[in-house]
Amino acid sequence: MDSQVLVALALSLVGGFSTSLGALVVVLSEAPNLKMLGLLQGFAAGLMLSISFLDLAHNAINSIGFLKGNLWFFAGVIFFAIIANFIPEPTLAPISDAKSKKKNGDGGGKDTMKKHRRQVLYSGIVTAIGISLHNFPEGMAVFLGSVKGLRVGLNLALAIALHNIPEGVAVALPVYFATQSKWQAFKLATLSGLAEPLGVIIVAYLFPSSLSPEILEGLLGSVGGVMAFLTLHEMLPLAFDYAGPKQAVKAVFLGMAFMSASLYFLEISLPAEMSL
Repeated sequence: MDSQVLVALALSLVGGFSTSLGALVVVLSEAPNLKMLGLLQGFAAGLMLSISFLDLAHNAINSIGFLKGNLWFFAGVIFFAIIANFIPEPTLAPISDAKSKKKNGDGGGKDTMKKHRRQVLYSGIVTAIGISLHNFPEGMAVFLGSVKGLRVGLNLALAIALHNIPEGVAVALPVYFATQSKWQAFKLATLSGLAEPLGVIIVAYLFPSSLSPEILEGLLGSVGGVMAFLTLHEMLPLAFDYAGPKQAVKAVFLGMAFMSASLYFLEISLPAEMSL
């Protein structure tokens, strides 16, 4: 393997495994109650919406024009709306320990909690899909940055690593709440981060050099559409149900502000001629 690719892979692993740091924050804490989960789901929805509308869709529209950018964006929305119909809802093993029995009670209480856990787990899975799709082009950016020089690649990898920590929280939190398994939460968040080194490998060996920048920007715009659909279809309804509309909306805007600041610091870490 080319030494340049090895360096880019190592740098992308720094960014990819930072999602594991976010997961560690979750698994080292107690599982949240439903209201706190709703607030954190709202915050995670804000992260996703900021990435979708203010980063991916925005860049696509600026690069290939308003009409084409919107067509690619809504193609992603429609594509995943169709795919979502074929994703089975996960089944959950019952939590049999005495503590959970005392919390959930019998009969209807247990059924209600099981339904909540199933909804939240499904939300965690689709969040992991969305974050993975977002991490993939970040891996491509790390490779292109490392081609320009080690300093550029290192600065970019560190910026992405800081940017990925809250994404790890967004993936691990609903999985931990739903399964009560620290390992499952940590594993899924880590796997979503591994999309970053995968992006390095694909752009280095499999990506066709003849692929036009217009198509690439369009595909990233479609990823923005997929993430917007996942957020509005899965994450926001749960946030509204568990935290209430007013509190959930505040959490959404806090998440958007946090991710916008993160994207800004990521952008200024790049050389002038590069862009995510």
